[in-house]
Amino acid sequence: MAEGLRERKKRQTRQHISDVATGLFLERGFDAVTIAEIAEVCEVSINTVYNYFPAKEDLFMDRGAGLVDRLARSVRGRDAGESAAAAVLRELREQVEAVSPAVGLVAGYDRFLRVIEGAAALKARLWHLQQEQLNRLEETLRQEAGAAADDWLPLLVAGQLTWVHATLTTHIARAMMAGRAPDEVSREALVLLDDLEDALSAKVLNYAVRGGG
Repeated sequence: MAEGLRERKKRQTRQHISDVATGLFLERGFDAVTIAEIAEVCEVSINTVYNYFPAKEDLFMDRGAGLVDRLARSVRGRDAGESAAAAVLRELREQVEAVSPAVGLVAGYDRFLRVIEGAAALKARLWHLQQEQLNRLEETLRQEAGAAADDWLPLLVAGQLTWVHATLTTHIARAMMAGRAPDEVSREALVLLDDLEDALSAKVLNYAVRGGG
């Protein structure tokens, strides 16, 4: 029980630091806020902040791990008879239909995006996360399909599916930064998803069917 309480305290401390830092970044911009200021507001030491967040970028991209594994997780959880692409498209469509913050469909998302636009370090970190997403998806597809190490098809499929995800989220981001309502953007994004699916080849759409070929 004591160990459980300690772990809960750590999670609460980490979340508090993340919440305070995000609030400061949104108010003043990423580069204008220092780790020392965050530590002071949170009433913890600078070392404590770094214990939870090794780099300043980690404080803003706190959910980066979820982005990296998002598409690979969809593939691993696909239904029997469902291909990798079908699983990714289905889950993206479900998130758009639900007007989910997971794809940026939430009021205030434009403020988050503007912080990224104003900080080269955050843009670099986002690019790195997107590359990790591609690599994680390729690795998962290779495992799920039992592909040989020199088989290029898992990389092709991973590249196409990450392109779908990036195109969708970029469209949503631009619309939200233009001041559009999440519900309205959701309806447009569903049409875009249909168009993106139509642009994929049969080889990509039918790759790694669970329980099939």
